Amino acid sequence: MKEPQIKGPGIFLAQFMGSGLCQDFDLSCHWASQLGYRGVQVPSWDARCIDLKLAAESQTYCDELNVKAAKNVVQITELATHLQGQLVAVHPAYDTLFDGFAPESVRGKPAARTAWAVEQMKLAAKASRNLGLTAVPSFTGSLLWPFVYPWPQRPAGLVAEGFKELGRRWRPILDAFEEVGVDIAWELHPGEDVHDGISYERFNEAVGNHPRSRINYDPSHFILQGLDYLGFIDEYGDSIVAFHVKDAEFRPSAKCGVYGGFADWKERAGRFRSLGDGQVDFKAVFSKLTQAGYRGWAVLEWECCLKDSDQGAYEGAPFINSCRISTPEKAFDDFAGVQTDAAKLRALLGLLADPDLPVLQTS
Repeated sequence: MKEPQIKGPGIFLAQFMGSGLCQDFDLSCHWASQLGYRGVQVPSWDARCIDLKLAAESQTYCDELNVKAAKNVVQITELATHLQGQLVAVHPAYDTLFDGFAPESVRGKPAARTAWAVEQMKLAAKASRNLGLTAVPSFTGSLLWPFVYPWPQRPAGLVAEGFKELGRRWRPILDAFEEVGVDIAWELHPGEDVHDGISYERFNEAVGNHPRSRINYDPSHFILQGLDYLGFIDEYGDSIVAFHVKDAEFRPSAKCGVYGGFADWKERAGRFRSLGDGQVDFKAVFSKLTQAGYRGWAVLEWECCLKDSDQGAYEGAPFINSCRISTPEKAFDDFAGVQTDAAKLRALLGLLADPDLPVLQTS
């Protein structure tokens, strides 16, 4: 069979590190390959997988990582930077909670933590170039999330000021990515100022419609927002450069809706599920992405409140393969085609062969 247009299956290692065989990069690649995956998305914050600073500085080190992956019949798909991206912009209400994403040396020091996150993002750009990668999935962070619901009423200009500051912080980082020819692929995610199409557009305005500001498509987050995740591809398909294959369901009840009632994940109306157990129509998603021309990786991100991670990983590779599409080299109805020429085409239209003569009169 011809190789499908969308690469895969890949798996995001973040949720699996430290369990089973996922103790370091080499073992994780072997584990993923044994399950049928052909790509691994690397959590760039996890030293068991990668030394990000060394990867940014050493082509030799990056070549060695690629050789380790190839030895296990997998490729590195992307370096994920969600935790570092989150720390580029943190509202003070979340300082304590997000401090855990940063090294101890900058905890309790918001300005130092932000500077560390910015430097991490720039290192990820250089490391991705050295690894031969083209996109870095990330979060934008958030200054406005405490005000996502307009009660109490937001003062005029608050949202504009928030996006202005977010753009000020990210523009130099995007410029650094431009220098090395790598995109930042925003995962549009609740808790981030960029969480849907409108906020993505507002952010792009704030960074001068920067060409490196792209999208990591993840339909699970759109299910939980009640957003049209298929129509989203129609709107933003040209901007999608990375793809998390993650399922979710939204089942509101008389007791619980989109906000979840502060319930745990099992009791929420919106919850993440293993592939095939939720409400995402992945056949339609892969069809839409294929039609939009997406040629990147399809990467499993496993999160489920009911199913064990081992089972989710085991089931993920064949599920993704069942959705990938080998595009045709010729139209399906070519077998019924007939040879033609300009004269025949004009005759079929009821026209004389010579275009300079008057049009034939037909009844």
